[in-house]
Order: sequence, then structure tokens, then C-alpha cells
Amino acid sequence: MTPSVADAVNAFLDDAALRFSPRTVRSYGQDLEAFRQWLDDRGVYDLDALSTRDVRMHASDLLAKGAAKSSVARRLSCLRTFLRFCAERGWVRQVMAEHVRLPKQDRRLPRYLHEEEVAALIDHVTGDDFVALRDRALLEFLYATGVRVSECVHLDIGDLDLSAGFARVLGKGGRERYVMVGRRAVEALRRYLPLRDRMARCSAVFINRRGGRLTDRSVRRVLERRIQEVPGLRAIHVHGLRHSFATHMLNGGADLRSVQELLGHASLSSTQIYTHTSREQLARAYYAAHPRARRGTQGRESSDDGI
Repeated sequence: MTPSVADAVNAFLDDAALRFSPRTVRSYGQDLEAFRQWLDDRGVYDLDALSTRDVRMHASDLLAKGAAKSSVARRLSCLRTFLRFCAERGWVRQVMAEHVRLPKQDRRLPRYLHEEEVAALIDHVTGDDFVALRDRALLEFLYATGVRVSECVHLDIGDLDLSAGFARVLGKGGRERYVMVGRRAVEALRRYLPLRDRMARCSAVFINRRGGRLTDRSVRRVLERRIQEVPGLRAIHVHGLRHSFATHMLNGGADLRSVQELLGHASLSSTQIYTHTSREQLARAYYAAHPRARRGTQGRESSDDGI
């Protein structure tokens, strides 16, 4: 016998509690309860009366009421997982879950700093005390390598090879990769590390004043404080230094696949968001490279009104 929507939701949540985190289960419960109430308003109480059209109409209603595409996509992802659970038990047809399509997301361009803004930010950090040397090394390292903040704070002393200009980082999914550490970052690290070695109570490269490992939140506070110290500098999230790294690498002529490797992206499509070079830069590159488009050259065809 096919259960009601409410009973199926309860069964799904009981099963999810064994496989997912409490936070995920709570989120599933909220999304499914909202969907169940939406179905109740339309007189749909049993699973055998549910159709893919109902799911699509629910998504359309959410969008019409101003819900963000990301929120609707999350809701549909939950419903698809729920329908797959129901299909495995023979309560609905398997094809129902597969016909749930997520809305195409609007990819927002990441916020980043221009090269002169990065220079202003980092060069503003001066001094020979521990905090100044650490903050300078931290900002130089983040910008030089493009690593994620989580990768930066988990970096250990044994992961650095300053003589070769490399660092080993552990990225998403436990994937290990090597990133290059530029000259300025190496110099900043060499000034910072002697103080770090005297104070450290752990193996972390970047530590706090008590000798413990910096956290993601600590790095965010360092960046926020240093940005506020530079008059007129635009505020960015700490991930903005990673965006700046990728943007400046591509603008400087690096190929997309090299940047993908340095960023640790599993898919090239993740890296393509950074190909937001300005129209002016594209125009300069085009007119400098295309033999039939160079401005002011003899190769350009002249107009002839007598044709």
C-alpha cells in the first residue's frame, strides 16, 4: 500500500538520521514540511497522487514569490533525494526523481582586488613585531599561492620548501597538490618564521600570539582589520585574495589549465568563472595579435565609394 506524503516524509527523515548530519536532516525536514503543506493546500495527500508536475509547479511558485534560484535549487535537490528514497521502496516511479531538474544558477563574478590594490594592502603592513610579520607573511602567501583559507590554516612547517619556492597543500576531497610560493612571499615567510619558531606550540605555519594554529575566522579578522587600515580600499571577503590571484594570473597570460591546477579545481568549469577579463584588455589583446585588425597598419583595407 502506498503511504501518505506525510508518512513517507517521516520514513525518509528516520532513514536520513542514520546517514546524514543532524543539520542536514533538519534542513531536509524543513524543506519537505513546506512541500507537504503546499501539497495539502492543493488536496494532494497521498504519494500515488503526486506527479513530477507538482514538483515543478512548487518550484515555479517559489520563484514567482521571489525566492533565490540557489534556495529553489536546494529545495529541489532535497525533493529529488526524497523521491529516490520513495522509488527504492516502490512507492513512486523511479523516473519521477530523474525528471526533477535544478534551475540553472546565475554565476556571479567573484569580487577581487586590482593589482595596485593588492600591493597597497600588503605594503601597508609594516613593522618587526610578531603580528606585523605574521600578517604580512599570511597575506603574501594567500595572494602568491591562491590557496583556500582552510588550506592555508592547515599548512604545517613540513609542507613548506622555501628554497625551492613550493608548498604542499591538502585540498578538497583530500587531494594533495603543490603550489608555487613567489619571491615576495618567500621573503616575508623568512622574516616571520624565526619568531614563529620561538612561540609555536604546534606544527602550524601560521599561529596566533599564544602559539596555537590560526583558524579560518582568525584569518578573516586579519584581512578585515588590514583592509580597514588602508584608506579607500574596497572591502572583500578573505576568498577575494584567491579570486585576485586567479584573475591576475589569467590577465598576465597564464593558461586556464595551469590556473586550474594551482587552484585545485577538480573541473575546468570551476576555473572559467575567472575569465572575466575587461573588455579593454580583450580589445588590446585582439588588436595587438590579429593581423587584419591592427589599428593604423597598412594591412587595413581602405574604403572605396566607387565600388
